[in-house]
Amino acid sequence: MKKLRTAVLGVGYLGRFHAQKYAAHPGSELVAVVDADTQRAGEVAAELDCEALNDPSELIGRVDAVSIVTPTRLHHAMAMPLLEAGIHLLVEKPMTTTLAEADALIDTAQQNGCVLQVGHLERFNPAMVAAAEQVAQPLFIESHRIAPFNPRGADVSVVLDLMIHDIDLILELVDSPVEKMDASGAAVISSDIDIANARLRFANGCVANVTASRVSPKAERRMRIFQHNTYLALDLQNGILDIQRREAEANALPSMDQIQHERREAGKNDALADEIDAFLNAIQQATPPLVSGTDGRRALAAAIEIGHQLNRNTP
Repeated sequence: MKKLRTAVLGVGYLGRFHAQKYAAHPGSELVAVVDADTQRAGEVAAELDCEALNDPSELIGRVDAVSIVTPTRLHHAMAMPLLEAGIHLLVEKPMTTTLAEADALIDTAQQNGCVLQVGHLERFNPAMVAAAEQVAQPLFIESHRIAPFNPRGADVSVVLDLMIHDIDLILELVDSPVEKMDASGAAVISSDIDIANARLRFANGCVANVTASRVSPKAERRMRIFQHNTYLALDLQNGILDIQRREAEANALPSMDQIQHERREAGKNDALADEIDAFLNAIQQATPPLVSGTDGRRALAAAIEIGHQLNRNTP
């Protein structure tokens, strides 16, 4: 197939990695990187042998697909003109700051026949990919995502910075409306919430307990999923899935030899490369993206409601 002409809008810490993946992808021709910081744009462009731009409007008519990796508050304003010009977009998470902005992007993408993918990277984690094949009607899910403090994400609460990853995964796995939500948290280092816990009850009876912290001494990303006859333990950081499964013919109180244990060491893939590959494939094949704008909006809506709960419950 003909290579897609690509660009990255915003080449800070994460945006540079997006540009590197496009430059290396066999189905992509990296045309330009765009950043308000002229020096930064020039450095990344020189590294990857592409053009450095400061004005996103210069991409119109020159590219087919763009990653938007700017601060979240700029996503809507940056994305709308590109979608209106028929350019396919991969927008980093959270997709926007408000649901009205998210709806505008979704509607505009549909009207112009554009792929709109949201950058929920954990969907491409090999441990999650392996676990998703085993999940059927989960009853209880518990997740912990903790990390040391990083000022780079401190412009938003820990819910939009970290917890939204697990919110997206859980909403996809459960696939049922949220009926009730409770949350509590605290601002520890920054002026916003740095540690939070949320409990979600779904219409189908499943309950999820979600914890996120950016003031922990170590980094850890784990999820446990309980369902009938099966328990799944995911180490998302190291790409490991442990499965405990009771044999179908086991007694009500099965012996240990009737409980099967399996460990799958899925490893650490290049999730960002896989994400960009999925984005470009969706464009080339005219198929829906793995993480659609609707998925991004769904996670954003839950994160915003958790934020409201935190504001009400935090002194």
